[in-house]
Amino acid sequence: MARRESLRLLSGLLLSAGLAACSMAPTYKTPDVPVAPQFANTNSPWVEAKPADHLDRSSWWSLYGDARLDGLQGQLLKNNATLAAAYAHYQQAEAFTKQARAGLFPTFGLNGNATRNRESDTRPLRGATSPAYYNSYTIGGQLDYEVDLWGRVRDTVAAGTAEQAASAADLAGAQLSLQAQLADNYLQLNGQDRQIKVLNESIDAFSKALQLTQSRHEGGIASGLDVARAQTQLSSAKSQLTQAQAQRGLVLHAIAVLVGDSASTFALETKDDAVKVPTIPLEVPSALLQRRPDVAAAERRTAAANARVGVARSAFFPQVTLDGQGGWQSDAWGSIATAPNRFWAIGPTVLLNVFDGGRRKAAVESAKAATDEAGAKYRDVVLNAFAQVEDNLTLLRDLGSALTDQRAAADAAQRSVDLSLNRYREGAVGYLDVVQAQTAALDARRSVIDLETRQLRASVALIRALGGGWQAPAAS
Repeated sequence: MARRESLRLLSGLLLSAGLAACSMAPTYKTPDVPVAPQFANTNSPWVEAKPADHLDRSSWWSLYGDARLDGLQGQLLKNNATLAAAYAHYQQAEAFTKQARAGLFPTFGLNGNATRNRESDTRPLRGATSPAYYNSYTIGGQLDYEVDLWGRVRDTVAAGTAEQAASAADLAGAQLSLQAQLADNYLQLNGQDRQIKVLNESIDAFSKALQLTQSRHEGGIASGLDVARAQTQLSSAKSQLTQAQAQRGLVLHAIAVLVGDSASTFALETKDDAVKVPTIPLEVPSALLQRRPDVAAAERRTAAANARVGVARSAFFPQVTLDGQGGWQSDAWGSIATAPNRFWAIGPTVLLNVFDGGRRKAAVESAKAATDEAGAKYRDVVLNAFAQVEDNLTLLRDLGSALTDQRAAADAAQRSVDLSLNRYREGAVGYLDVVQAQTAALDARRSVIDLETRQLRASVALIRALGGGWQAPAAS
């Protein structure tokens, strides 16, 4: 009967403690940041996002229509070491949250011991009939539960949950960064392949021009100076080809590391097909705050810091713990589990620090300052996110305009080459005019490829700035 009443008392205390629990943390509010109603640049190659034309956020790089890039992105997800480390870091945060959440529940343990004892003959208050030697056998259990009256445990859990969400966003951010880096390197590789193709074509043309000049020189029509100029032009183009091939090798090695392969054995065949800049949907600026992983991580860390203020404040109030233990104890093992050998104890323990030299007050001030710091970092991340989007929108627009002019220049330069060669064959101009026209044409063609590559890389940077393929989980 007494045991039943004790259990009823313990259950009532636990229930009342749960109902009475509160939080000492300030009411959390996401830090305010200025958000424009729309992005400043809203022209092609981007369009206003609609429900039907959002980016494929699971594989945004498919917008570039390159199956080989798709395969490389798959290798990155499986083999990249940096991504594996980021995932392990997230798992640590997840485990910490589970540890903190365990504090919401009672702990229960079992114990048992068997000892042979000898009492001191001079032990104070020892009875005359007390034996000097005796056995002691104990089997029991113990239950402990912290009554979270002031929300210390709950605020600790809230902080841990927010940190876990921030770590999840960090993982997503690392994945997005690596995927964007791979796409950027791949597009650079494509640009190098196209540069190499143009240089090879130019070397063929310059070789034929050198042969023509040498034939004319042997016939007494052209001077040795013309031959020297033709040879200089050919050698210069070969040098540029070697430099482009070296640059391609460096980019290839970077791709190998990203996909978790050895740079010594990794290879990709030359692929010089032009890649088109995709049309990128733009959402309203406020959507950036939910889609960017670094923004979400900064916001969750602000929430975690706010919850820790509650943990620090709770130290000013008593810590109440409910303890219970019971079992059997006897000097004979064979009859230990009998009613006379039963023991139990139950009751609360209250602990309150009265004086600590200002330690608790300093802890609260530190937690508040950490919240202010986290809020300032959040605002900085948001403002930089908007700036990155605007930077790449501007870059895409201006590079597009420059590319239109450069293509016109390349067409004009090629016409100049054709005219100068025809006139040189007719003897109307010297070979210097041909060299100048061919050099200008090569530079113009290479500039077109360079601008196209830069525009593609800017589109990758824009997609990354918009949050890429990441979607924010629901805030806890």
